[in-house]
Amino acid sequence: MHRPPKTATTLLALLLYMLRLVSCAPPALPSDAVALLSFKQEADEDNKLLYALNERYDYCEWQGVKCAQGRVVRFVVQSMGLRGPFPPDTLTRLDQLRVMSLRNNSLFGPIPDLSPLSNLKTLFLDHNNFSGSFPPSLLLLHRILTLSLSHNNLSGSLPVRLTLLDRLIALRLDSNNFSGALPPLNQTALKLLNVSNNNLSGPIPVTPTLSKLNAASFSGNPSLCGEIVHRECDSRSRFFGPATSSSTAPLSQSEQSQGILVVPASTKTKRHQKTGLVVVGFVVAVVLVSVFGVAVASLVKRRQTAVGKAVVVERGEVEGGVEEGEKEVKVRRMEEAHRSGKLVFCCGEVQQYTLEMLMRASAELLGRGSVGTTYKAVLDSRLIVTVKRLDGRKSEGSDGAVFERHMEAVGRLRHPNLVPLRAYFQAKGERLVIYDYQPNGSLFNLVHGSRSARAKPLHWTSCLKIAEDVAHGLAYIHQVSSLIHGNLKSSNVLLGTDFEACITDYCLALFADSSFSEDPDSAAYKAPEARNSSRRATSKSDVYAFGVLLLELLTGKHPSQHPFLAPADLQDWVRAMRDDDGSEDNRLEMLTEVASICSATSPEQRPAMLLVLKMIQGIKDSVSMEDTSFTRLS
Repeated sequence: MHRPPKTATTLLALLLYMLRLVSCAPPALPSDAVALLSFKQEADEDNKLLYALNERYDYCEWQGVKCAQGRVVRFVVQSMGLRGPFPPDTLTRLDQLRVMSLRNNSLFGPIPDLSPLSNLKTLFLDHNNFSGSFPPSLLLLHRILTLSLSHNNLSGSLPVRLTLLDRLIALRLDSNNFSGALPPLNQTALKLLNVSNNNLSGPIPVTPTLSKLNAASFSGNPSLCGEIVHRECDSRSRFFGPATSSSTAPLSQSEQSQGILVVPASTKTKRHQKTGLVVVGFVVAVVLVSVFGVAVASLVKRRQTAVGKAVVVERGEVEGGVEEGEKEVKVRRMEEAHRSGKLVFCCGEVQQYTLEMLMRASAELLGRGSVGTTYKAVLDSRLIVTVKRLDGRKSEGSDGAVFERHMEAVGRLRHPNLVPLRAYFQAKGERLVIYDYQPNGSLFNLVHGSRSARAKPLHWTSCLKIAEDVAHGLAYIHQVSSLIHGNLKSSNVLLGTDFEACITDYCLALFADSSFSEDPDSAAYKAPEARNSSRRATSKSDVYAFGVLLLELLTGKHPSQHPFLAPADLQDWVRAMRDDDGSEDNRLEMLTEVASICSATSPEQRPAMLLVLKMIQGIKDSVSMEDTSFTRLS
């Protein structure tokens, strides 16, 4: 009888022994069970949660836990007497979690990073003893519908980027110690908001969503003002009128946009005012026809009134770093402006106000750039507009008929992603451009946040939406006219009432002051072929600026900090700046590729803006298909 070789028999026996060992080994603990037990170990110092794991899926039967297909989707342990910190890297491993409620316990310490809970829809952390600032990781929970942090010991300012939580239905932040201004919340789905009993201050932003709420939502914040709380806000100085408030501090680029409402920092140093009342006397040598004489007298009276309200801020006031007490206020006479100028409304717009109403409006300085100075003007009718006063030296040197034809062409541009140009005015040495006011700030402020805190890059879905909006606006300008933007940058992209991205200051680069010293970030948007002369700017220059803007969105880095890299290295840099875990690689690669193509050195290598828009829409469609598949699986 044939026997197998001894070596083969030994190997077979060894294999059978190893199989028995493997079969007898205890199964690995499920990751969701590990997450729950890790949380209990630190957050349940009094052992209120009686969790024990005897079988592999016992944890799905634990108190407060609900599973679907073996994964935890709901964790509700409210009013359980839990005491301890909320340990990081525990519950955040439950990546299929939809509902989390830890309310009405005695948990303390900071709220950890919850950004890995990408599927979370409901989060209740209220009635605990959590401390620290508002957790910035919550801004990355893009499926969140209900969020409650009330009755804790949280402090600090509320982040402006709360606006990114666009699916929110209910938000409660009451009874903490939040301070600063209230973000301009305008989530169309938001039905419940409570920020009462904090330390918020300033005007309540005028948005359709906040206007629907009652005063109780904001009670207990004595420094809040506005119509909703029936408390009048401090008035501002008159537009082109006597400067009654202290001068405004020099503005950085983050404030050279409509997103920052610059409130005078101090009223201790009174500005020496020059109120020049220039009385223009007309000597009537010969007795004229009585009717003509009355008309002249009436005209003189109107001119004298206008002169007294013609105080404007000197050009150097924003550019220089001069102390408040040393700044000068310059009296400008508007006599010639009233004599020869008129307010022209564009594209058949109904005239809602006159030049005199505009001169009487209260004004607030918003920023200063190469094109001119921007003001927020509140008219007597409560209408708010943005007024850009073009640089005087450039205006005086250009032909009035050219200016009028150009502004008529710009005024005909109408698109949801363009801030509408409503009217313009020109007279000798004076040119004004009037836009709709956008209350929700600029993209610059959204991306870079406050000066004191390093803002994380926006979630890729926000980057995609903003990129599509801006591409829509630019493509429209290029398709329907021979015009170009010429000055695209994040401070010239504003957020509309529904937080759509809207381009402003478009087609005004023709009137830019070439002597204005731009900051490095603004200069970085300029295409190589347009850096020496703005006249050489083309539609491909706008595409280059769009590429720089897209990289700014993806990385959160100022344009002057963007390295010059090959496309492959650019992908690695973007990933490194975002600190991603790899879950967004595919989408990031596609968006980064678009930015790389747009910012090519040679204009011939850059695609037309319409093609760029189609590329972004293709990325959006692929994401929508993935979301549809995810919803079906859920």
